[in-house]
Amino acid sequence: MSKFTPHLHLRHYTKGEVIFFRDDPSQALYLINSGIITLNIDIEDKFEDLVHLKATDTFGDNAILEGTSRPYNAVCFSDHADVYVIPSAVIHDIFEDDIKIQAKMMSSMAEIYDRFTGHLFRAYKESFGFFDLGRAFMPF
Repeated sequence: MSKFTPHLHLRHYTKGEVIFFRDDPSQALYLINSGIITLNIDIEDKFEDLVHLKATDTFGDNAILEGTSRPYNAVCFSDHADVYVIPSAVIHDIFEDDIKIQAKMMSSMAEIYDRFTGHLFRAYKESFGFFDLGRAFMPF
């Protein structure tokens, strides 16, 4: 953490303020210090909340991968939120300097992915037939 701390930027958000939009380039990783952030997806003219995150939660984790875009929107849900931001360029520089940090972060990302996949499959089983899960595994 000591390698990242000097590069953390504290940002202040107010209710309804957009942190990033779906399909924006993934340029930073976020750590919530206070407040609530909602991640949602826009479908036609509607927004569906995916999750509400609180202090100590992180989001935008795909910024540790080069050339990625946001799969969802991030919006301040509470009246105020303080969020630490670390640019992906800084993350990649640290990865180049310290392969062990990169390995730990990639392992953490794999654990997040594994948890998410488990939740996705459980949700699919509970609402079987509601959507075609096989489409999630189609090549890009």
